[in-house]
Amino acid sequence: MTPKRNDNRREAVEKQIDENLRRVYEQDATEQVPDRFLELLKQLREQD
Repeated sequence: MTPKRNDNRREAVEKQIDENLRRVYEQDATEQVPDRFLELLKQLREQD
């Protein structure tokens, strides 16, 4: 795969993960994604 294609694929995967997480947490509208979980996701995205 080309670097551009890899970037597009990574963005698509990250978007899908975000959407799936939102679906899980929409079950309880009063509950937000925990800060610790968001921090872990940020750390994973920063790893390359």
